[in-house]
Amino acid sequence: MTETHGGGLLATLEGQAPPAPAWFTEAMAHEPQQRFHTVAGARIETLAWGERGKPGLLLMHGNGAHAQWWSFIAPFFARDWRVVAFSWSGMGRSDRRPSGTYSLDLFVDEAFSIAKAEGLFDATVAPVFVGHSFGGFPTMACAAREGERLRAAVIVDSPLRTPEQRRQFEKARQERGHKPLRVYPSFDEALMRFRFMPVQPCEHLYIVDHIARTSLRQVEANDTSPAGWTWCFDPFMWRGYRMGHPTEDLSNARCPIAAIWGARSSLVHADVVAYTKRLAPAGSPMIEIPDADHHVMIDQPLAFVTALRGLLAAWPSPR
Repeated sequence: MTETHGGGLLATLEGQAPPAPAWFTEAMAHEPQQRFHTVAGARIETLAWGERGKPGLLLMHGNGAHAQWWSFIAPFFARDWRVVAFSWSGMGRSDRRPSGTYSLDLFVDEAFSIAKAEGLFDATVAPVFVGHSFGGFPTMACAAREGERLRAAVIVDSPLRTPEQRRQFEKARQERGHKPLRVYPSFDEALMRFRFMPVQPCEHLYIVDHIARTSLRQVEANDTSPAGWTWCFDPFMWRGYRMGHPTEDLSNARCPIAAIWGARSSLVHADVVAYTKRLAPAGSPMIEIPDADHHVMIDQPLAFVTALRGLLAAWPSPR
C-alpha cells in the first residue's frame, strides 16, 4: 500500500462502504483478540483467533501493510488452528522505531517472540509460519536460523532476487529518498486515495475498503504538517535498513518450505518462480493461484484459503 496524489481504488465510492458477500461478513464477525507485546522495546500489535493449544499458524504481512490484512483469512483456519497475525514494528498499530534501527534480524526476533507470547509453541506439533511479499523474507530467515522449531514455512508472492538484483533494488530504493507521508484533511479524502503497491486493480472493493479504513491514523498539527489523517506506516523505516541474504536463507532452510504466488503477479514472474524452485529444498510444493496479482489473498481470497488449507492438510509429511 502507498499514498498517491491521484485517484485510488475507492475514489468512486466517495467514502461509502461497498456491499460485501456473506462469506466476508461472516468471517469478519469472528473478531480477534487484540493485544500488544513488547519486543526489543517496541509494542507490537497482535490479533489472534482460535484456542491456545491448537497447532499454531503465524501470518505475516508485507511492506506497508498490517495485521488486519489477514483478518478475513484467519477465521477460516481458527477451528483447527491457533491463528495469529501481527504488525511489524513501524507498521499498523505497532510502535515505530528510530530510523536506522530496523533490520531483518529484528523482524525475525519479532516473529518468534510473538509466536511464543501468543501460544503458538504450546501445541504438541510445531507451528507453521506464512509470510506474504516482504513478510516472506523474515519467514525464510526464520526457517534458516531456527527451522527446527517450525513444522513448515510458506512464502506467498515474495519476489526472490539474485544477490546482484537485490543490490540494485536496494540502491534504487535509497536513491528515491525518504519523505514524510502526506496528511489528508479528512478521513474520506484519505480513504479515496488508497491503492496497492505495486499498483494493480482489484475487483473486491469490500476488502480494499476494509484494509484502507484500518490503514489510517489521525495526527495532530505540528511544525511541518497540519492536523488530519495519514497512513499507518513509518516512511523512514527503510533508511539504513539492514537486510539479510534471502537466497542463502531459502537454500539453507531447516524446515519444509512451500511457495504460493499469483499467476498475474508483477513481482513473481516466470524467472522468479524458476529461481525460487532452484533454491528451495527438493520436493517443495509450488502453487500458482489463477487470476491473481501480487496481493494473492485479496485478489482470490477463497482460492487462497483453499490452497493453504489443502497444503496444510497433506503437507509436510510427519518428521
